[in-house]
Amino acid sequence: MPKLPLILQLYTVRDVAEGDFPGTLSRIAQIGYAGVELAGYYGLSVRELKGKLDDLNLRVAGSHIALDRVENETEKVIEENLALGNPFVVVPYLTEDRRNLESYKKIAGTLNSLGDVLRANGLTLCYHNHDFEFKTLENGQTGMDILLGETDPQLVKAEIDTYWVLKAGKDPVSFVRSHSGRVPLLHLKDRDTTDGSFAEIGTGDLPLDQLITAAAEIGTQYLIVEQDQCKRPTLDSATLSYENLKAKGYA
Repeated sequence: MPKLPLILQLYTVRDVAEGDFPGTLSRIAQIGYAGVELAGYYGLSVRELKGKLDDLNLRVAGSHIALDRVENETEKVIEENLALGNPFVVVPYLTEDRRNLESYKKIAGTLNSLGDVLRANGLTLCYHNHDFEFKTLENGQTGMDILLGETDPQLVKAEIDTYWVLKAGKDPVSFVRSHSGRVPLLHLKDRDTTDGSFAEIGTGDLPLDQLITAAAEIGTQYLIVEQDQCKRPTLDSATLSYENLKAKGYA
């Protein structure tokens, strides 16, 4: 049974992180997660954050950083992530004005260029999807077709978010398998069967076992738990997701 490291995307617990980031990191370590994926530093300096993570034996498996910042502050982004020991810089989102054919093609070129620079400095650039990238454009392609098809697989990797693949009406297992060797980070995000909302891992219709098997076979390095919105306290949701994965033998 594959046992890839289980990571928590900190966006899940942003409400408590904003009030007490060091305490939140301590709770994440107590739950049992092997590390975190960053979504900001919540007031800590890079040095303070690195020290706290080291004290808790939490690794950094990735960091969500806006494309504009990666592009305009490239040297600083490289410096910060090397200092944190983070190998993956992840572009997490595109604003609505950039979701068209011309923009996708331009962004693909930008990702190639940035990926080349990051790779030369020991880092890897990834793109994280939502569902809008799967909408068909005027030329018959989708945004995802362009972002992955017009970028160099050696320079630009994918962080596939399974909830949004489901939301787009696609099979996440097939989609993951179709990009073997290009998905170092996999977002496990479940979907409530009653209303389609975000759900704790193991409580919705996400084909969990098949996804984790596929991830292990295609070279994924980290399984990342994320829940955009929670119906219970966020740390409780993070705990339930971890415990459900543990019960299945994945931790």
